[in-house]
Amino acid sequence: MRLGLNLKISRKQLLVHKMRTFLALLGVIIGVSAVILMVSVGKGAQKDVLGRIEAMGTNLLVVNAGQIQRFAGRREIRGTATTLTLEDVEAILEECYSVKNAAPVQSRKMQVKYGNYSTNTTITGTTPEYQNIRNFRVEEGEFFTEEENKAGFRVAVLGRSVVRNLFEGEDPIGEVIRIGRVPFEVIGMMESKGVDLNGVDQDDQVFIPIRTALRRVFNLTYINSISLEAVSREKMDKAAEEVRELLRERHRMERFGKPDDFTIQSQTDLLEAERETTETFTTLIGSIAAVSLLVGGIGILAIMLMAVRERTNEVGLRMAVGASRRDILAQFVLEAASLGIGGGTAGILIGVAGSVLIGSITRWPTDISFEAVILSFTFSFAVGLFFGVYPARKASLLDPIVALRNE
Repeated sequence: MRLGLNLKISRKQLLVHKMRTFLALLGVIIGVSAVILMVSVGKGAQKDVLGRIEAMGTNLLVVNAGQIQRFAGRREIRGTATTLTLEDVEAILEECYSVKNAAPVQSRKMQVKYGNYSTNTTITGTTPEYQNIRNFRVEEGEFFTEEENKAGFRVAVLGRSVVRNLFEGEDPIGEVIRIGRVPFEVIGMMESKGVDLNGVDQDDQVFIPIRTALRRVFNLTYINSISLEAVSREKMDKAAEEVRELLRERHRMERFGKPDDFTIQSQTDLLEAERETTETFTTLIGSIAAVSLLVGGIGILAIMLMAVRERTNEVGLRMAVGASRRDILAQFVLEAASLGIGGGTAGILIGVAGSVLIGSITRWPTDISFEAVILSFTFSFAVGLFFGVYPARKASLLDPIVALRNE
């Protein structure tokens, strides 16, 4: 009964000063909506990055020739190593039991021509297994076969960006392009993959058989990387260790006590590193947004102190007719909590709507976090409660006689 009466009084008092109540609500609304919006953007970015990593392949390991080091915040291969060969790939498949599949890779930027059109693109020499290991799919035509690779056929499969740059909407299947001076027949076109984590367009490349690439295009006897698929996610560490031991033995690293002339990168390590980075980023921007909630709480404190001062006579009158100090305390705490709940509810609606709107207009990936919604609402209620306790206690401690005399 008293709760219902207190709610009725609270609603009446808050509506008496509409502008003051609105300003108190506004601080909480901005805080809650900012937290939801920022966390949604952060979670969306995290989901997008992790999705790109997983799209690189399943249970993926990449062996790069040379040592990879961080330079200006980015991982780069320092120096040139020529010890990674096609024979290493065959040895890995034969002797590393935790490796399910392997594909050699040698790539280089080169000019590709078709008729009067030309473009600089990445030429990727590899084997048919590459498309399964790295989740590349042919959209039209077909990928070259192992027989075509062994026979050194001059066939090519084009990425979407290459098709767009060279053919301008025409069907490329069956046409002949020139890589350098060597003609290649186009036998397929890949599905679009978009950009990778480094911002490189994965559709801007031409796939050709590795043996043709090494003999006719690059004139090399070595490769720059090997893409590996472990038999399972649990076996990735074991697969990496097996490959490391085998390559050190084949390259005679153990005999001369030399450091590795290759680097093994694990998809698991990359996923974990990116997850930690994006979670830290999301926590940071969420914490910054939460500061505005604190500011909203200070606004509630100021308004409630003002309300206590203005309603001193009312407090004295209620206590004179039998209201206890607990009733007065509950009344002002309830008003402050109402501001927190009202601001929190409105903030959630605005934050969710803003996240959806940003995702549809800017094409930024957003992921509305249920945990962020619950946490921000709980925090807004707690802020209202916390900043309402002091003014409520101050009101409950007023002397009824002194309060009644107040003008």
